Amino acid sequence: MTAGTHTAESVTLARLPSGVELTTTVHTYRGAGGGPTLYVQAAQHGREINGTEVLRRFHDRLPLRSLSGTVVAVPVVNPLTFDRVSYTTPEQLDSVNSNMNRVWPGNPEGTLHQRMAARLWKYVERADAVVDLHTGSPDMLPHVVYLEGDERSREVARAFGTDLLLSEQADEDASEEWHRRGFDGKLRVAAAQEGIPSITPELAHNKQIVEDVVETGVEGLLDVCRSLDLLPGEVPDRDRTIARNHLGQVSATDSGLFRPRPSLEVGQFVPAGADLGTVYDPTTYEALQAATADRDGLLYALTREATVTAGDQLASVALVREENE
Repeated sequence: MTAGTHTAESVTLARLPSGVELTTTVHTYRGAGGGPTLYVQAAQHGREINGTEVLRRFHDRLPLRSLSGTVVAVPVVNPLTFDRVSYTTPEQLDSVNSNMNRVWPGNPEGTLHQRMAARLWKYVERADAVVDLHTGSPDMLPHVVYLEGDERSREVARAFGTDLLLSEQADEDASEEWHRRGFDGKLRVAAAQEGIPSITPELAHNKQIVEDVVETGVEGLLDVCRSLDLLPGEVPDRDRTIARNHLGQVSATDSGLFRPRPSLEVGQFVPAGADLGTVYDPTTYEALQAATADRDGLLYALTREATVTAGDQLASVALVREENE
C-alpha cells in the first residue's frame, strides 16, 4: 500500500507594527486515497496547551498508510497568547478584538485577530468537519460543545467520545448574553453556519499538560477520523449524557474568597437551590453570597480558585436532556 504524506508549512498570519511577521505551522496529512478533509486546531487561547499536546501525539499516532483523505492541523493558532500564556492579546495589538475566538471567519483587512482568523479560514472553508480544541478550568468535566439542532455536528461530537455532550443554541434561539459576549464569532459557530460540522472539545485544565486529558483528546480525534471514514475501524459505542449548555452560570455577586461546599464534586446532579458554596469577606468574615444552583442539572464546572472578583464564574450547571444515550 502506498504511504500517505505529511508536510509542515510555515504560514504568516499577520504582521506586527515592527514589521515582524507573525507565523505559525500548518501540518497537512494526505492519505494515498481520496476522502474528506478534517481541520483541527488548538491554542487559540495560549494558556490552553493540552490541545497543542494532543496534536503532537496525534501526529505520532496517525497511521498515514491507512489514511483516506486529508487532515489539516494547526497546533498553535495564536502565537501571541501562547507566548504570554494568556487568554487574550494585549489591547496595544488589538484594542477592538482581544479574544481571537470572537472574530471568525475574520477579515483580511480588519484588526490583527481578524486578519489571523481570515488567513486560517482559507483552510477551514475547504474542510468537511472542524474540531477546535480548547481546555477550561482544572475542576471541569471534559465535554464537547456543538450547535443545537445541527445533527451532523452532533454526530462528530458523539464520535469524539467524552461522557458529556453540550448543545448550544445560537442566533435567534440564543440568549441575550450569548449575543452580548460575541459568541457568533466563535470558530465552531461560524463554521457550522457555513454548513461545516464543527465541535469544540473542552478538555479541562490549562497551563499544564495533564496525561488523561491529553489521551482523551488523542483518542477523540482518532475516533472522529474513523467516523468520517478517514481511518478504518468502528467508533466505540459509549454511554453519554446529552445536555444543553446555558450561559447563566452561577457567578460571584461580590468580591472576596469563595469556599465551595466541601462535599461538592463535578459530575454530580444538583437540584435548583442547592448550596454550592459561600463568598465571604476575608477581613470581616462576613458572608457576602450564598451561591446556589439556579436550576436542576449536572454540575460540570466548579472554581477552586478561592479569590474571586464580582462577576467571576463560580460554577456551571448543564440542563440534562438525555442520559446514557
